[in-house]
Amino acid sequence: MLMIEETLERIKSGEILPSEHLEEKIEVIEKKEWELNAFITKTIELAREQAKRVDKLVKEGGGEAFYGLVWGIKDNFALKGVRMTCASKMLENYVPPYTATPVERIMENNGVIVGKLNMDEFACGSSGETSYFGPTRNARDPEYVPGGSSSGAGAAVAAGMVDLALGSDTGGSIRNPASFNGVVGLKPTYGLVSRYGLADLAMSLDVPGPLAPDAYGIALAMDVLQGYDPRDRVTTKKRLDFLGQLDSFDPDSTRIGVSDALMEGVDTPVKKTVEHVVTFFEKKGAEIVEVELPNIWAAFPTYYLVMYPEFASAMQKFDGIKYGHRAEGNTLAELVSRTRGEGFGKEIKRRIIMGTFISMAKNAEWYNLALRARATLLQMFKQAFEKVNMIISPTVPTLPFKIGERLNDPVKMYMADALTVPANLTGIPAISFPGGWSGKLPIGVQLMGPRYSDSLLVSAVRFFEKEGSQWSE
Repeated sequence: MLMIEETLERIKSGEILPSEHLEEKIEVIEKKEWELNAFITKTIELAREQAKRVDKLVKEGGGEAFYGLVWGIKDNFALKGVRMTCASKMLENYVPPYTATPVERIMENNGVIVGKLNMDEFACGSSGETSYFGPTRNARDPEYVPGGSSSGAGAAVAAGMVDLALGSDTGGSIRNPASFNGVVGLKPTYGLVSRYGLADLAMSLDVPGPLAPDAYGIALAMDVLQGYDPRDRVTTKKRLDFLGQLDSFDPDSTRIGVSDALMEGVDTPVKKTVEHVVTFFEKKGAEIVEVELPNIWAAFPTYYLVMYPEFASAMQKFDGIKYGHRAEGNTLAELVSRTRGEGFGKEIKRRIIMGTFISMAKNAEWYNLALRARATLLQMFKQAFEKVNMIISPTVPTLPFKIGERLNDPVKMYMADALTVPANLTGIPAISFPGGWSGKLPIGVQLMGPRYSDSLLVSAVRFFEKEGSQWSE
């Protein structure tokens, strides 16, 4: 797995053409895809056409941001003319007539798209096992889950199938697979990246973002992906300087928050990894500050009370009438019922039922209570960030688990997101990066910061990559 700077230098120096680099990636895909199942749809010929066009630009001294770097796109982003399934039977043959804004920006900057990546069905899952097209497997050890829901993104980057991947994060869906596969994944500040063309899971929580082998790749991607989009009115006109600030991290002027509340119930190797990274920053001059997060564990139930109703609402359009899977039925009710029964997997049905139940008139107070709890969490983090520049924690409380081990235990499965959902509920940025290893299994460490501190978090990871070392047992 080459670091992004090395790959760019090979292309810019003329050592290798973008089309030759693409063929290297295709060779890796052919070698590893049968085992990892990271892709749903490969776009090899489209990629070759894109790469040939970039060859000419590079020879003429151009290349925009990406110079033909190879991208994989999570299959809940639209790419005109290419199948978009959301890993569901419901959309098995759906081809969108438009392209998502983040995907447009990748192509405009000469990113070469080699395929649509596997994921948990409609982004519902934290393990990568709920896809209609079969589970993705961990790039480091295929007996283990890769994390979800951006499972194919994490595995494809870690396996060297792609240089960069576009994922989405609603409750940890970028950071979880980044942690489990040993790569870097950023959940940006809500509104920094357009959601246009992203199939929504929960509209107030969804955020597109990149996965990469290193912090440089994240910075390079974010300089392109960010920006106002009139088709998504929650996007901000504020722009951050990622590459320009990448090597600006100053530990002597940084206060890093730690909290016992974020270490409760954490596996021992994960805890030791976080402690190792905290010690590194402290030795380099950062001030380590204990922060109080008294309501942090309220985030977990709050997240599901917010997400379930929003997801149930988003799924109403999948009824078999206009597009998607369609079953036979003698009446409209029978058609819709059979279509949804056949088209959705078990986890989707569970979330729709729960969301509908919470939204019913007599239970609506639960949703309103969750919104009040969300405001409380926002205030809690605001107070914490008055004392520190960022907060460190595990990304996931546990090590990656084996395929099938938790599939029939949704509570244990949901707990994988316990430390990632606070960032989605509050709209703050959070990044996961490899901090250590337990045998062959990587361990991710998470940094969270106040809104629009995204570039600071990326620069902190860059500093650790250059100056630190990963813990291992």
